[in-house]
Amino acid sequence: MLIHPWDGAADDTEWKTWLTAHDFGQLVATGRGRDLPVVVPTHFVFDGDTTVWLHLARPNPVWPLLEENPRALLTVIGDYAYVPSAWNTEADPAVGVPTSYYASVHLECDARIIDDPAEKAVVLNRQLGHFEPGSGRTPVPAPDSPDPRLLPGIRGIELTVTAVRAKFKFGGNKSAEHRRRIGAHLDDRAGPLDAQALEHLQRRTPPES
Repeated sequence: MLIHPWDGAADDTEWKTWLTAHDFGQLVATGRGRDLPVVVPTHFVFDGDTTVWLHLARPNPVWPLLEENPRALLTVIGDYAYVPSAWNTEADPAVGVPTSYYASVHLECDARIIDDPAEKAVVLNRQLGHFEPGSGRTPVPAPDSPDPRLLPGIRGIELTVTAVRAKFKFGGNKSAEHRRRIGAHLDDRAGPLDAQALEHLQRRTPPES
């Protein structure tokens, strides 16, 4: 991922805060000596610092690759918006250059596979607590619940973050006036993620003097 100086996270707090609110990404494992990696779309839970947990079905094709090489990349992208050519120009809209705004975080990780039933239950309960707090869902496992029979069908993963690449591409190389103009367009268009992109853009735009 290309990260220009004007696209980088302001500090670790920015990407950690953003990632805490974005809990669906792609787990990428390369294995050893393979032609292509395995890419798995998945929900996950981030502890806000250096650890991620998730679980996948036992038949998932990612397991042999993680066993060969316990390294993985977790990629997350969001708050994206297409910026038409007519918006992204300082002069003639007919010669503008379109671009994309987006936020993305890549976590380089050491992966530990979790097969112990009690530890898998901890992972599941952690995810339930994150995704459906207060739902009343019975903790895993519980007496007379189907969970003990379901646990063998999954494996857990604990990812320890060893390096991070974070990109917040929201016109950081453009003038404040240019960014405010694009912000007005995003506000008017009000597409699916335009409000989120606008929030990033406004946070990174100097206030009018």
